[in-house]
Amino acid sequence: MTTIGAHEDRLFAALANTTRREVLRLLRDDGPQPVQALADHFDMRRPSLSEHLKVLREAGLVSEERAGRQRIYRLEAAPLADVQDWLHPYERFWRDRLKGLGDLLDRMPDDDET
Repeated sequence: MTTIGAHEDRLFAALANTTRREVLRLLRDDGPQPVQALADHFDMRRPSLSEHLKVLREAGLVSEERAGRQRIYRLEAAPLADVQDWLHPYERFWRDRLKGLGDLLDRMPDDDET
């Protein structure tokens, strides 16, 4: 497997989990936060959340900064551009298909014109 493939696998694996997507949403909406503030949103033990944060860190989706005894997490959205790049051909595929359907429907006579 290439390095690029491994990076994409880590990224998609990180995004595959509901808890991790919610962490990203919290960081997007509320900005950088300490672990405890993030943990308050979930019904899980802090070590479990720390595992999710580790996966997000390894995928490059969050960064960690120490501030005294706290660890502050920040969203790093740049890797999401890789997801967008990967999805783009599929978006184009569906856009073309829907345009073709629209063209077909435009050529069909309306039922009201009988």
